[in-house]
Amino acid sequence: MAGLLEGMRVIESSLLGPGALTTHLADMGADVVKVEPPGGDYVRRMTWPIVEGVSLMHLHIHRGKRSIVLDLKTPGGVDVYLDLVRGADAVVEAMRPGALARRGLGYERLCEVNPRIVFCTISGYGATGPYADLPSHGIAYDTWAGQVPVAVDDEGFSYIPEHPSMGIHAGPLFGALGVLAGIIQARATGVGCRMEIAQSDAAASMDWYRIETWRAYERPETEVTGNASDGYERRAPGTAGMREGVRYQMYETADGHVLFMASEREFWENFCEGVGRADLFQRWPGERYADHARGNRELQVELREIFRTRTSAEWIAFGLEANTAIAPVNTPQTIADDPQFRHRLPWIPADRLGADELPFPLKVEGAELPVPTKAPEPGEHTEAVLRDVLGYDDARIERLRESGALPPRS
Repeated sequence: MAGLLEGMRVIESSLLGPGALTTHLADMGADVVKVEPPGGDYVRRMTWPIVEGVSLMHLHIHRGKRSIVLDLKTPGGVDVYLDLVRGADAVVEAMRPGALARRGLGYERLCEVNPRIVFCTISGYGATGPYADLPSHGIAYDTWAGQVPVAVDDEGFSYIPEHPSMGIHAGPLFGALGVLAGIIQARATGVGCRMEIAQSDAAASMDWYRIETWRAYERPETEVTGNASDGYERRAPGTAGMREGVRYQMYETADGHVLFMASEREFWENFCEGVGRADLFQRWPGERYADHARGNRELQVELREIFRTRTSAEWIAFGLEANTAIAPVNTPQTIADDPQFRHRLPWIPADRLGADELPFPLKVEGAELPVPTKAPEPGEHTEAVLRDVLGYDDARIERLRESGALPPRS
């Protein structure tokens, strides 16, 4: 299929993970041209696993894109870049802010050749503020945003605990949304715009509920309280306030664990009736909404024994039948065997992309998004882009090689 963004062209200058911003656009059909320096983006050698000599990070982030190698330290390389921008919708600078400007390709210069260009910079801490020039990697944005608790081993050494990465995924997602909004405006008005997104900002924004809750708690208790079901006690934000939960808690099953979420009275009653324990509801009916039966150890002991009587799959089937909220508890390894995962996220196989990868999660009714192509080798599409997109002939391409703007033929 052509994809939702057929006819959109994005020029990308990136190093490492922030290039994921345009992955979302490529997955939906945009033509993303990754402009690489001589030698290529070293993301191919970064992190683990390394799949047949190439990092999984590169194979995923740069799937569906085309690669062209230009030496932007040469006048010829700058000229080719400007030619690419003339027919593009957006330019994404996925590296430290100002990297393109230092090569004579700042936003103002790009606007001279294409007034409707959308220019987006994605970086670690953003283009402004005291940390703007601070070197960083992905976990930094999560520790900065307060999302990674410090762990200490038996010898007293601190270490990074396992946690889902937030900033390196949320930043590109917010950035892609902004680029699309900018292109919509530019196509309507003929005027482009400049924007930037910090992966640290995105990490904090994704965790707004906890951050805003602590802020709300700075106000007097006459203005900001907890839920009525808790006697208006202020609980710790987010999942930290769930530790003492009973009707909203993880429980061991016959072969694993499930998450029980009967915080609404309706779900709680349905559960009790479904397992033949109406007495539990009669004794502890609870509040109508947001009641987790916090600290009720007697009830928790009862529930622990009940949940141990069935497998996790049996409890999920029970939740569907009884209309009560029960969820699987998977790991990043076991989720691939989950039937919902298999139904919704079929692997794009390794013979297509070089590694088994997850598809773009958007579903389009009555259509399929295009299956991405394998992430490119450095400069794999240089001549094709110069010929097909810019209309360069053999003589012009050869002059660019002689000038050093393009790498020599291998």
